[in-house]
Amino acid sequence: MTTTRLAITATGLRKAYGEQVVLDGIDLTVAEGTVYALLGPNGAGKTTTVQILSTLAAADGGEVRVGGHDPLRDPRAVRAQIGVTGQFAAVDAMLTGEENLLLMADLHHLGRREGRRRAGELLERFGLADAAGKLPSAYSGGMRRRLDLAMTLVGEPRIIFLDEPTTGLDPRSRHAMWQIVRDLVAGGVTVFLTTQYLDEADQLADRIGVLNGGRLVAEGTAEELKRLVPGGHVRLRFADPAAYERAVRVLRGAAHDDEALTLQFPSDGSTRELKSLLDWLEAESIEAEHLTVHTPDLDDVFFALTTEAGDAPAPTGAPATTTAPLKESLR
Repeated sequence: MTTTRLAITATGLRKAYGEQVVLDGIDLTVAEGTVYALLGPNGAGKTTTVQILSTLAAADGGEVRVGGHDPLRDPRAVRAQIGVTGQFAAVDAMLTGEENLLLMADLHHLGRREGRRRAGELLERFGLADAAGKLPSAYSGGMRRRLDLAMTLVGEPRIIFLDEPTTGLDPRSRHAMWQIVRDLVAGGVTVFLTTQYLDEADQLADRIGVLNGGRLVAEGTAEELKRLVPGGHVRLRFADPAAYERAVRVLRGAAHDDEALTLQFPSDGSTRELKSLLDWLEAESIEAEHLTVHTPDLDDVFFALTTEAGDAPAPTGAPATTTAPLKESLR
């Protein structure tokens, strides 16, 4: 039996600034060699969570372990295992790209030869070798962000915190950064990601947590979260008008489009429901030309589970997916 090793754990994590409660009892676990994405509106507590886990802020309560160590009691042990790339690039504008990396190598006490080797390796890896002797002012936004992440990797951390890593980048640069993250995880690195780009979480994350009002209101894989909100449905399209008309008569309650010869009904998209539908079609000798399953995306999840500042709190329990019409129609 394989035991999952955990890179990060937090239980009952709390933080307040004066009377403003930022984190109100957060529980989370992050497995080694995975990407965990934390979503939430502005002010939800994402950056505060990263600051606590990376030793940059102290929690007011709760138990935290990062790489097996308590960030408050043993910050040096935690820092030896982590790297942090914040919302804004920490690149020194007065140093060239190579000099920025060499500075980080000095801070990690790598030694002159090893520091140059590591800097050269990272410049090649991040496609910055041709710009190594240039100042960051000559870099594009994507290049500066890649340099920032390369600086984080000089010390070869096993856990990396990426706080809004692709904010302001163009689509090509964002995709380049995504591939870098995938490559890091393939090498066994754990990535804790905060982002407001929901497609970024969908593309990268093994698990996603949704913060709202200082609480973790939902957690799971992208597909699990998409099933938490209403809106999923199955659509059947028919080539044979006679088969379509028979299905309309039998599948009472399904929305139908006589011109497009389609039927649509709510569904959670589960394999059990789809099997029941296919078995029913076969038993009734009704042949559909095409079947498509539509599930809500992470935008739907985000809007259903989070609120803007001043709004009423979102419910901590996820709304149930409505599937009764399909089940009732197949009886």
